[in-house]
Amino acid sequence: MAEFTTMLEVVNRMAELSAGFVWRLKDDNGGSSSYVEVFEDPLQLVNMSVWTGPDEFKHFVYKSGHGAYLRRRTEWFERPPDAFAVCWWIPAGTVPDVHDAVRRLDCLRANGPSDEGFGLHDLRDPRPAQD
Repeated sequence: MAEFTTMLEVVNRMAELSAGFVWRLKDDNGGSSSYVEVFEDPLQLVNMSVWTGPDEFKHFVYKSGHGAYLRRRTEWFERPPDAFAVCWWIPAGTVPDVHDAVRRLDCLRANGPSDEGFGLHDLRDPRPAQD
């Protein structure tokens, strides 16, 4: 884990400098959200960010320097449950709540993709349905 934790600051800085980045969850000292305790299991980590759109986020996740670390995740982490990340649309200027994120992830795991939460490969329309 030493290599992973050493690179947290670098990868977070990459995100902050990426096109489309808006906000990321930080710990009480302004550091990585990996140190924010959300789950009962202290070995579970949380990472949360806001982007202007899915294309910008996908570019960061898969095509930036972050992608090299993502491909190595099995060196540092156990295989996650089927869904380990959740996306949802928020109004501009909104800061998401980490407990809401956990609720949405649980909903995605239990019910599959919906407007409540979806994955990058199951995007939902950002506009609410019209009656």
